Amino acid sequence: MNIRVLLADDQALIRAGFRMIIDATPGMEVVGEAADGGEAVELCHRHRVDVVLMDIRMPLTDGIEATRRIGADERLAGVRVLVLTTFDNDDNVIYALQAGASGFLGKNVAPGDLVNAVRVVAAGEALLSPRATSGLISRLIHHIQPPVHPPQLDLVTEREREILLLVAHGLSNDDIAERLFLSPLTVKTHINRTMTKLNTRDRAQLVVFAYQHHLVRPGDPLPS
Repeated sequence: MNIRVLLADDQALIRAGFRMIIDATPGMEVVGEAADGGEAVELCHRHRVDVVLMDIRMPLTDGIEATRRIGADERLAGVRVLVLTTFDNDDNVIYALQAGASGFLGKNVAPGDLVNAVRVVAAGEALLSPRATSGLISRLIHHIQPPVHPPQLDLVTEREREILLLVAHGLSNDDIAERLFLSPLTVKTHINRTMTKLNTRDRAQLVVFAYQHHLVRPGDPLPS
């Protein structure tokens, strides 16, 4: 089954370039193009979209608001958003992740990296580079005053919390499995249960939650 991709960018040239790459990749197809965020949300309803490549800066409705609308709509629960940015404004990347984006890419991304990113996000994983995990997220979240103790954390087991902290440090399932002497499938099961308990959409939201509630702080070493 093909991964169905929606392109949302106000620059037609960028959409055309991404379309060429995606349509030329076996197992992927572009099912629509939008020039602003509002149109992107409408097209998500009209087509069975798996992944949206979403520009942050667009007229009328920007990519952050569009991502928020998609994330809040139960009818679009299976849609994943991959934010496109030039990294000119780091805060916008943070806001997009908080709004529900599953990761981000630079617009100058290499074709192979673009294809891999779409596959990763379509599979329900998050695309967070080490720079995002340790820098972009922590820089903004560090200044937000969180609840003293979010009540949903009481539902998280000790093992789930341990894995949550490793996710927040940017470790993959395989890395976590090796570190904790677990199978990758067991790690994935713990992560899925934690996402349910914390009402987070995906792995990226777990990272945001961890930083937002100061479970992890900038410069923290990996848990021993």
